[in-house]
Amino acid sequence: MFAVIATGGKQYLVKEGDVLSIEKLDVEAGKTVEFDVLLIAEEDGSAVELGKPTLSTKVKAEVVSHGRAAKVQVVHYKPKVRYRKRSGHRQHFTKVKIGKI
Repeated sequence: MFAVIATGGKQYLVKEGDVLSIEKLDVEAGKTVEFDVLLIAEEDGSAVELGKPTLSTKVKAEVVSHGRAAKVQVVHYKPKVRYRKRSGHRQHFTKVKIGKI
């Protein structure tokens, strides 16, 4: 059985036991968090429940850790005027382990 959840403006296809990196949540590591479910389906596609927009069921997940992604370099360059600007960005994320669906 798998589900499609929505969090942080994105949608994720999850199964029980999956570990994913999502947008940062203000929840301590070791705590439980619930996500809205957009769709639940069997692996073979025999039973599909589609929410309008969400279902009444929730998917529970345990917060494993928090972290920051690898640095992304941003370079601005304008030719013929000796303008070069370089900066970087590291996005915060939360790792969660999906519980029972």
